[in-house]
Amino acid sequence: MTSSQPSILSARIERWPIAGSFTISRGAKTEAVTVVAEVSRGGHAGRGECVPYPRYGETAEATLAALQAMREPVSRGLDRQALQAAMPPGAARNALDCALADFEAKSNGKRVWDLLARPAPTACITAYTISLGTAEVMAAATAKAAHRPLLKIKLGGDGDGARIAAVRKAAPQSELIVDANEAWTADNLEQNLRDCAQAGVTLVEQPLPAGQDEALARISRPIAVCADESVHDRASLCGLRDRYDAVNIKLDKTGGLTEALAMADTAQGMGFQIMIGCMVATSLSMAPAMLLTPQARFVDLDGPLLLAHDRDGGLRYDGSLVYPPEAALWG
Repeated sequence: MTSSQPSILSARIERWPIAGSFTISRGAKTEAVTVVAEVSRGGHAGRGECVPYPRYGETAEATLAALQAMREPVSRGLDRQALQAAMPPGAARNALDCALADFEAKSNGKRVWDLLARPAPTACITAYTISLGTAEVMAAATAKAAHRPLLKIKLGGDGDGARIAAVRKAAPQSELIVDANEAWTADNLEQNLRDCAQAGVTLVEQPLPAGQDEALARISRPIAVCADESVHDRASLCGLRDRYDAVNIKLDKTGGLTEALAMADTAQGMGFQIMIGCMVATSLSMAPAMLLTPQARFVDLDGPLLLAHDRDGGLRYDGSLVYPPEAALWG
């Protein structure tokens, strides 16, 4: 490899069928649409994957276009540090940030956590998601997953108390966390939290809409509440202290691993519990997030388990244990 060679950036949209469907309060989907960025030079190539999220106004096509617009800066040697100012936070920057980190690791023949002076990740337990449905349907799905130690239950509608009670009955031994995806209201917040507490739920994620979560500061929270849509990067942390006990860090929200690691350090220093989350995607999306797992109280990196099939050479899952990536996959 010579320094005179320009780096080449390519990007593509990929579609991955979901096993069945994945349903949350905003609706259901049957495929995961991802965008992959690849940076290559001198026989080395680094990859990163992102999931554009309509909730934040993102589309696969716009994300692809944003990445293609970075071809010239990448050819001139754009690095991860310069990238943070060159692109806004979001899915596109995440894909390129992770591709640059992977390229740097492969070019240097080192694992990415050694390059970044972070603790090496080890195998850890990931949550497994139960989609939103009727109490009966969710109980049946939970029964099939009751052997898993950590279940993430999608709620978000009338009858959530009955849903979580049915889920708990179907999985008496599993630790339960709940994600309402902004679907509760100030009027039903306290009752839903009581119902979750009665079912032994450990954590409730984003019960109220982002920007309309003031009620969380006015009530006595019986269980920990985690920000997801209300938190994106370090800049969004300060306004959350009186409302949330934990923050869900997702690389697509932060705009990449670089900001995610900095955010985890800052959030931990502020006393927040850390949750590492994901969208439904392949192991290429999950692999960089493994670097945050040493700091996490909750790991939710089950995206590949929800697909009909993962990409070749994906992460190793042994039940609910997820293992760090092999270098060939990422990092």
